[in-house]
Amino acid sequence: MTENAQALWHGRFSVAPNDDLMSFTESLSFDQRLWKDDIFASIAHVKGLEHSKVLTSSEASAIVSALEQVASEFSKDQFKFVKTDEDIHTAIERRITEIAGEVGGKVHTGRSRNDQCVTALKLWTRRELNVVAKQLLGLCDVLYSRANQSGWGDDAVYLPGYTHLQRAQPVLLAHHLTAHAWAFARDIDRLLDTVKRANVSPLGAGALAGSSLPIDPDFTAKEMGFASAFGNSLDAVSDRDFVAEALFNLALIGTHLSRLGEEWVLWTTEEFGFATLDDRYA
Repeated sequence: MTENAQALWHGRFSVAPNDDLMSFTESLSFDQRLWKDDIFASIAHVKGLEHSKVLTSSEASAIVSALEQVASEFSKDQFKFVKTDEDIHTAIERRITEIAGEVGGKVHTGRSRNDQCVTALKLWTRRELNVVAKQLLGLCDVLYSRANQSGWGDDAVYLPGYTHLQRAQPVLLAHHLTAHAWAFARDIDRLLDTVKRANVSPLGAGALAGSSLPIDPDFTAKEMGFASAFGNSLDAVSDRDFVAEALFNLALIGTHLSRLGEEWVLWTTEEFGFATLDDRYA
C-alpha cells in the first residue's frame, strides 16, 4: 500500500503495511459480489439516519442519489476500482464521496464496518439461498413430472432395485425418481430454515455495543425486509452461524446431486442400458 493511502485504520500505524501483506489479505476479488447488498443496506441506513434526524433531508437525498449512481455503474459494469480499495465496502464509500463530495462521508455515520459487513453478507446469503431453493423446487417438479409419465400402476415402468449392485426387488421407476425428490425437498426445508434464522438485521449494532446516536434498528430492519432487528448487539456482529449452515446445506445438496448423477452414469452403461443420454449432454 502506498504511503498516502488512507485506510480506515491508517491512524493506528506509523508506517504503511507491506505491499505483499496487503495483496495476501485482500478480499475485494471475492467480496465485490456484495455490491448490490452493500448499497441496498447503505440506502436503508441513510434513510434511517434521516428518520432519526441525524441527517437532513437534503443530505440524505444527496447520499442516496450517489448510491443509486454507484449501483448503476456496477450494473453496467462501469465501476472502476482503484488500488487503495480494500474491499467492496470501502470501494463504494470512496465512490460516494467522489460523487457527493463531503456529505458523502456521512454515509458511515452511526455505523461500523462490523455491522455493515455482516448486514451485506446476510442480505446476500438470504437472496442466494432463496435462489437455490427455487432451483431445487424446479428440479423436484421435473422429477415428479417424469415419475407421473412413467406411471404408478401395473402397466407402469418397472426396474430392478439393487442392494450392493445385486438385484433385490422390482420397483417402480416413479418410486425411484421421487426418492431423489424427497431428498431435495429436505434440502429446500433446510435452506429456508437457514434463511429464517438469518432474517434478523444486525444493522445498528455498531462495532459491538450499538451507537450513541439516536438510530432506530427496527426502522432499518423493516426497510431491508428483515423479520426483526437484533436482540443483542454483540451477538449480532459476531454471528456467522448462518454462513456455516449455508455451507453445510450446499455441501449436502451437492451430495444429493452427485448421487443422482452417478445413477445416470450407471444407467447409461451398456451393462445396465436403462437410459440413453441425449447427444447434447453426453
